[in-house]
Amino acid sequence: MSSVPDSVLEIPPAQADCLNTEQRAAVEHDGAPGGPLLVIAGAGSGKTHMLAHRVAHLIAGGANPGAILLLTFSRRAADEMVRRVARIVRQRVAGRPQLAWAGTFHGVGARLLRDYAPRIGLDPAFTIHDREDAADLMNLVRHELGLADTGKRFPRKHTCLAIYSAVVNTRAALADVLQQRYPWCLDFEDDLKRLFRAYVEAKQAQHVLDYDDLLLYWVHLLEAPALAAEIGARFSHVLVDEYQDTNALQARIVLALKPEGQGVTVVGDDAQAIYAFRGATVKNILGFPSQFTPPARIVTLERNYRSTLPILAAANGVIARATEGYAKALWSERASGERPQLVSVRDDADQAAFVVADVLAKREAGIVLKQQAVLFRTASHSAALEVELVRRKLPFVKYGGLKFLEAAHVKDALAVLRWIENPRDRVAGFRVLQLMPGIGPKTAAQVLGLVAAAQDVSMALEEAHVPAAAVEAWGDFRALVESLYGRELPWPTEFEAVAAWYAPHLEQRYDDAAVRQGDVAQLASIARTYSSRQRFLTELTLDPPAATSDEAGAPLRDEDYLILSTIHSAKGQEWKSVTLLNAVDGCIPSDMATASRAEIEEERRLLYVAMTRARDHLALVVPQRFYVTQQSGLGDRHVYAGRTRFIPPGLLELFETRSWPEAPAAPRASPPPPEVVDVLAKMKAMWS
Repeated sequence: MSSVPDSVLEIPPAQADCLNTEQRAAVEHDGAPGGPLLVIAGAGSGKTHMLAHRVAHLIAGGANPGAILLLTFSRRAADEMVRRVARIVRQRVAGRPQLAWAGTFHGVGARLLRDYAPRIGLDPAFTIHDREDAADLMNLVRHELGLADTGKRFPRKHTCLAIYSAVVNTRAALADVLQQRYPWCLDFEDDLKRLFRAYVEAKQAQHVLDYDDLLLYWVHLLEAPALAAEIGARFSHVLVDEYQDTNALQARIVLALKPEGQGVTVVGDDAQAIYAFRGATVKNILGFPSQFTPPARIVTLERNYRSTLPILAAANGVIARATEGYAKALWSERASGERPQLVSVRDDADQAAFVVADVLAKREAGIVLKQQAVLFRTASHSAALEVELVRRKLPFVKYGGLKFLEAAHVKDALAVLRWIENPRDRVAGFRVLQLMPGIGPKTAAQVLGLVAAAQDVSMALEEAHVPAAAVEAWGDFRALVESLYGRELPWPTEFEAVAAWYAPHLEQRYDDAAVRQGDVAQLASIARTYSSRQRFLTELTLDPPAATSDEAGAPLRDEDYLILSTIHSAKGQEWKSVTLLNAVDGCIPSDMATASRAEIEEERRLLYVAMTRARDHLALVVPQRFYVTQQSGLGDRHVYAGRTRFIPPGLLELFETRSWPEAPAAPRASPPPPEVVDVLAKMKAMWS
């Protein structure tokens, strides 16, 4: 039942008129009634614009904003959607649409799990481990089971966590995951099962969840019919953005919430499904319509508002050769006489030189550096270019460095709060205790043992024996814990107290303490935007900002800089000019991703994504050879490459092909001056 009368909300005509025919069809879909809808939104087709209007249309039609579940893949995307809906919907009463359930799958999952925790045996005060913390716990269990001392090459902690995560997110058998992705680990299948069982037991004992648990527990929650019906009834509509990026668990969640498809809208583009390495599967979007009876309605958005016609023609040509997918041909009203370029260069050095020359030429023509991007399949592909950019003093930012929560100093500060929130969290506890001089793993383990056995954390710390070198720091630490554990300080003053305690330890541990202190200050600013310690820890773990001290090539004193990015990081972005490095077989498709047809098809989609980031100018660089080093048995050598198989001869007419540097023109033959002829004749006559 709607809580918002039809007369309260309406979409202003000026807003409603900004939709094209296909967008309007998706926005106004009512189904039979409200049946499932699949929107295939081509690159640059106004997907976010359409989805925001659909939410606004539902609200204007009487839907309760608090019963609309909007699932995205980043918190920023959800926030942007909420802002757009608020701008579109005109309200004749105070306030704005309260889309309380707009967020990421993991964020929404965390909220629901806290609500339903007692009914499934979870402690509502659970803490959430990020990937590094989860890997540390996996390593702790790995050592406790003696798997690190078998004398064999047992997989290390990050590999173990990656295998565990792949099994959970794909819902595949461990043996299948090992066979397909980690064949060298097949002999360890039984040991890995033992490790993963112990890892789950450790998490449950410590009341911690990792990223994968937020989805897996949610699925288990929905497998109980009564709970599934109860949770599904909370939402009148479920809308999912970027559906092609969902994994098996996420697709299962959507279908379990609304088994009949009532009120379900999913939006995505199968041609941009490029995250199989995270467990995503293009099969979810390809098979979505057939999950329902009758099948879901399909609306295709093909009008592109980003790129010129020649760029779209080339991109369409590449993706048209895919072996599966929804038929679509992007088009645009942006005519241009400039075709995308296929630029042949001799080697890595010439590729870097070409990019720098081209970037500077475009800058002189009025395209600022921030509107130019250089993309690549793998982060290492830009190494030679980065050296040349530094040599030429051209500022740049490279996307793909450490995330905020992976920075050691950030993990230090947050570990204090995490441990206070959940004293059974051994990973956080080990990190915090060893910040103090004189305390190592042995003392930390003893202290954590006391804490686990005690009812009162403060009492356990008072009973602990620490080395003489740690006595002074221990007193300050105990005072901090007592104030935080006893809730003597309000939030966010709690974090300010942690930052003050941590400051001298930061100075002692890091040479670049001043830069790292900027991240701690940033954390303090973020803390002020949350109502509680628990909310702060949860949201920050699920959606961290970028670290100031870990940006690659960050031009802190330059107002303009070139963008370097992997294709995966570039998805969803656009620039006036885009250059793709290494458009050759072995790089795209990567020689590590050609073992199956599915892998090759995803590599084709990667090229398509890269090409459709460009608005006005697009260049694909084709080096003729690479210099590779440290190859076992072969030594350092040149490797010769060929143009990517995704641009066969039949597509060349869609590109302007050229070489760089341009070959010098051959000199014209001209007759020698008469006096030279005479001299030459005399020279010959001497031997007549």
